[in-house]
Amino acid sequence: MARLARGPSGPKNAGRIADIDGIALPLKPIASPPAFDPSLPWSAKGGDINDASGLSRTPVYGVVEVSEEHHIAKALAFARANGLKVSLAAIRHSMGGHAFDDNALVLDLKKFNKVTVDAAAKTMTLQPGARWHDIQNLLHPRFAVKAMQSTDIFSVGGSLSVNAHGMDHQAGSVAGSIRSMRVMLADGSVTTCSATENSELFRHVVGGYGLFGVVLEATLDIVDNAVYRTSREIIKSDDFPKFFAEVLEPNKDIGLFYGHLSTAPGNFLEDMIVYRYDKVAEEPPADQPDIGEPGSVGLKRVIINLAKWGSVFQELKWFTEKTLEPKFENCTVARTAAMAQGEACLVTRNNPMHDSVPYLFNDLNDETDILHEYFIPRAAYVEFITEAREILRNQSLPVLNASVRIVHKEDVALTYAPEPAYSLVLYINQPTDADGNAKMRALTRALIDVTIKHGGRFFLPYQLHYTAKELQASYPELPAFLAAKRHYDPTELFSSTFYRGIKALSGVA
Repeated sequence: MARLARGPSGPKNAGRIADIDGIALPLKPIASPPAFDPSLPWSAKGGDINDASGLSRTPVYGVVEVSEEHHIAKALAFARANGLKVSLAAIRHSMGGHAFDDNALVLDLKKFNKVTVDAAAKTMTLQPGARWHDIQNLLHPRFAVKAMQSTDIFSVGGSLSVNAHGMDHQAGSVAGSIRSMRVMLADGSVTTCSATENSELFRHVVGGYGLFGVVLEATLDIVDNAVYRTSREIIKSDDFPKFFAEVLEPNKDIGLFYGHLSTAPGNFLEDMIVYRYDKVAEEPPADQPDIGEPGSVGLKRVIINLAKWGSVFQELKWFTEKTLEPKFENCTVARTAAMAQGEACLVTRNNPMHDSVPYLFNDLNDETDILHEYFIPRAAYVEFITEAREILRNQSLPVLNASVRIVHKEDVALTYAPEPAYSLVLYINQPTDADGNAKMRALTRALIDVTIKHGGRFFLPYQLHYTAKELQASYPELPAFLAAKRHYDPTELFSSTFYRGIKALSGVA
């Protein structure tokens, strides 16, 4: 039991999934690598790098630890002069080699993380290595992030590169919160772009997976740290579209939403806990405490890890989510301070968005947990969930978490939502051996196929298990995206395993 409660002793590093649709991904080592420039701040010379999956181990030329803008300019010049590719990395929570490539010079942007706040303009200007967790601590208690993922472990640069979305179903994705960005292109020039200035570059940098340039800084909208009344109710998953249309969409005071599906066998993907946060005040009281960190981490980790062992423990997990979690809810705002809301539990916006999910990270060997996300046109949701439920029931990998999100039409070049959609987010455990990889590949392809059948798309930041046919059907804009890549970066300086993979499957020479 102690092993199940233990946090990670280090990153998982379980090898490499070495192909995409049968096309080999590893490259031969550089025959005569250039000497390392001593003026650059190298944190690694040679060696391997991996991502959150633990299944993308890749040899790189070296890693430059960026803390100043001139480090980026100098590293790009060095790479251009020596025929090296450049990859952009920070937290590395993508799962398919998006942040590095074989033999590449990797820019580690974690320490390129300055943040400044303009309270009058209600904006913040930040460097791409800044983490949402730290940004929230800086903004609290007066302000809050407008749009980010539902967990705060990611970097701003990573979130921009995938056009992330989260719990605020009204704000939508991070793209909608961007005032402007400064971007260094492959030739070392710096340009400013936004939705109205250099808009084509903007549409390719946001959701462009680090392939069009290095974001030097971005100015984003921030919002008031409103006070919310929390509530939860259990509905049928099939009733969610009606719930959205009748409750969530018309009620503009519901500031945050999260739909958590049961993964217990008795009601698998049939029941949903709806967490909602209704605004009761624009700002918190003056004596608002610091944002708390997640509690009961060891217990939650044990419950998640036990759920990998079969139906009894999955039922236990669902029982705790339904009945025990509400009893331990952390109500951070005094009721008398926010309109005397009776016995309501009150929190600020920052509280539910400040979840670094430490209980999801473990010290279990020979296994890993993989994210999936599928975007479905809203009218097709019920039919899709019905078919996805059967696919997931009739396979052996444990589904640890499932949730439903709301997304709007997104106008970026490689969009996951060409129309308003719901998304199904899955967190699935697998062994890290060949059999585990084969099972995950088969499951992923089955889920992608049913998504395409209903007019939807799969999210690209995860494992490279899709086929050429699936990629082209989900993303018909891919040829235009790759043409724009060649326009902005003719020598393909910016690269990644992911980029080489989608290019190989695109059918574009």
